[in-house]
Amino acid sequence: MSTEARVSVLMQTDWVEVTPETPMRRAAALLVEGRAAAAAVVDDEGLLVGILSQKDCFRPALYASYYQEWKGNVAENMSRGAITCNAEDDLISVAEAFTNCPHRVFPVVEEGRVVGMLRRSDVLAALMDMG
Repeated sequence: MSTEARVSVLMQTDWVEVTPETPMRRAAALLVEGRAAAAAVVDDEGLLVGILSQKDCFRPALYASYYQEWKGNVAENMSRGAITCNAEDDLISVAEAFTNCPHRVFPVVEEGRVVGMLRRSDVLAALMDMG
């Protein structure tokens, strides 16, 4: 892979997407079924409003395991202001962004809409191929 590689080469084009109103049980199930580290949270117009990670699902899941009842929706548990990247961003700058934050996935956006998801593990594998 060349040092000129772009996000578009590695991004997933099939991702989990939920809305703020999605019940937490459903959102957690979608992440598990899709073997996804995170889901893009979009509004009614399809614009990115946040991200819901597996970690964000733990508190509601623990509550449900104790009380036998799922509560809440995605809006109550998601992270707002997700760190994003663009399909044309170079992998080196995105790799540097991953070193400065705990996220395992960045939504790839174009004009506020999600066009893919970029996994940290895929960026690491690409860096291994480069060097």
